[in-house]
Amino acid sequence: MDWVTQFDKWITDYLPDVKLLKEEPMSKHTSFHVGGPAKRMAFPQKGEQMVLLLSLAEDCGARPLVIGKGTNLLAPDSGLDRLVIETSGLSRLEGGETPGSILAETGVSLTRLADFACKQELTGLEFAHGIPGTVGGGICMNAGAYGGEMKQVVSGVSVLFPEEGIKFLTGKELAFGYRRSLFTERPSAVVLYAVFQLAPGNPEAIRETMRDMMARRKLSQPLDLPSAGSTFKRPEGQFAGTLIDQCGLKGRMVGGAQVSEKHAGFIVNRGGATCADIKELIRQVQEAVLKQTGIYLEPEVKFVD
Repeated sequence: MDWVTQFDKWITDYLPDVKLLKEEPMSKHTSFHVGGPAKRMAFPQKGEQMVLLLSLAEDCGARPLVIGKGTNLLAPDSGLDRLVIETSGLSRLEGGETPGSILAETGVSLTRLADFACKQELTGLEFAHGIPGTVGGGICMNAGAYGGEMKQVVSGVSVLFPEEGIKFLTGKELAFGYRRSLFTERPSAVVLYAVFQLAPGNPEAIRETMRDMMARRKLSQPLDLPSAGSTFKRPEGQFAGTLIDQCGLKGRMVGGAQVSEKHAGFIVNRGGATCADIKELIRQVQEAVLKQTGIYLEPEVKFVD
């Protein structure tokens, strides 16, 4: 029995209330707007459902892929022979047990999280406003902007390890680094919820900071076109976008994919781009920058298969 047949039977018997889509295009669930169909896509609404889905997926060989808004993913044109679990239904957001803390489930958007913190008169998450991702994805990659990053505000995370069960890890135990964390080395581990520790702040000043950051994003980034944000990690002592621009690559196209004319650190979908187009353009940029500067640009975008 293949995994799809086994999974369909199990979810009908034990999780009939969980929304399940068959052959669902990944292009609908990634910010690049590319990607072929996932064999199965599930949408849990509770943490318990997530745990059960992951347990069955492991048992039947479904190779589960947990996604939030798909803002840092590049999915293949041929699709995914796996179970994709979309976390938007896991959206609990509330004050934590200690003063200045917030509890947020994995599917909460970072913008919503920052807005909530502002309403609670708490500062520290302003940088997250406008980052187009979720708590789970933001923690996995230690998302950051304008001098702030997740490691500065995460006090602990409830993590599901497929073979070890659920553990609550402190921020230090998450081994945060530049665009990396414990989850970089252990990609099968899944964020269930996180606790953030913030400081008291003036809500008007917090809101003004968030407005300023959003204005800067709109001025410098191609927010009007599908992309995955910064395509490459920042080389030590350099900026990827500057290097790409200096190498004369701004505006270069492969099919519908283009090095943004507004910010060379972004590859955008000008319309009809495929995963193959984007991967080839990434390769060409890496090759040209390495040849001209000796610097290898490491992708920040995650390729899934």
